[in-house]
Amino acid sequence: MRVAVIGEPSGWHVGRLLAALRARGHAASCVRWRDLGAEIGCGSAAAEIASPKALAAAEAVIVRGMPGGGLEEVIFRMDLLGRLASRGTPVVNSPRSLEMAIDKYLSLSRLAAAGLPVPRTIVAQQPQSIRAAWESLGSNAVVKPLFGSCGRGIDRLQTVADLEPYVSAAEEAAGKVVYLQEFVPHDGWDARILLVGDEAYAMRRVAADNWRTNLALGARAEAFCPPPDWIDLARRAAATLETTIAGVDLLPARDGRLLVLEVNAVPGWKGLESVTESDIAGRVVACVERRTGS
Repeated sequence: MRVAVIGEPSGWHVGRLLAALRARGHAASCVRWRDLGAEIGCGSAAAEIASPKALAAAEAVIVRGMPGGGLEEVIFRMDLLGRLASRGTPVVNSPRSLEMAIDKYLSLSRLAAAGLPVPRTIVAQQPQSIRAAWESLGSNAVVKPLFGSCGRGIDRLQTVADLEPYVSAAEEAAGKVVYLQEFVPHDGWDARILLVGDEAYAMRRVAADNWRTNLALGARAEAFCPPPDWIDLARRAAATLETTIAGVDLLPARDGRLLVLEVNAVPGWKGLESVTESDIAGRVVACVERRTGS
């Protein structure tokens, strides 16, 4: 099988996937987001050709990384993946699931609509609405970028001075979107449940001196065997966003709630492999093989 892995050639996960694909006898190539292109002729769908050649010839595509760039670049890159999928090329995860998971507002709203427990969240654009939102969240809220990962851009707003930069930004740029979420007291850890098709792997992410539990921000990974209902909740969250491979972050709050914080459609597993004996890249490749019948 010819497989294109979309990401950066120097990436750890890309390297692991390429090695796993080749070890199982597949022809694997890495394609960078910025190298994607398309040529459109006329007359039929066959006149539309994706580039580079490794992508055009791929019998399956694995997305390993998010499509960076400006709005036009992101839209084109996702549209091209959508066109490939519409023509029968399996894309993991699907373009639609990537679009939903990338957008924190869209993903959280769909999770809530499906009846899954999520933190109370308010999205506002006007200065007065931003102030009112913060106050309604107890004047103690977490602000997040709509598009972001690894804990970047996440902050806690506990005072008016913390809030003011976001209010000022909205005053200077009309329609500046601010995504505010209730601060949820917890015991310094959350759970990452990685779903690869029907398989589930888990770890705890423990932060001794930070309310943020991202490994990229210094939290440590610990082996963890979650209760069956936690895995069931993660599966429901992943299914809601139509992801085949997903990293679902669950937070046990001090008030007894178990909340779905996020469904990551391009999840990392370096920390998970460090506390388990699982070959996650190999399991991802096996999942893609099942999807393609290879």
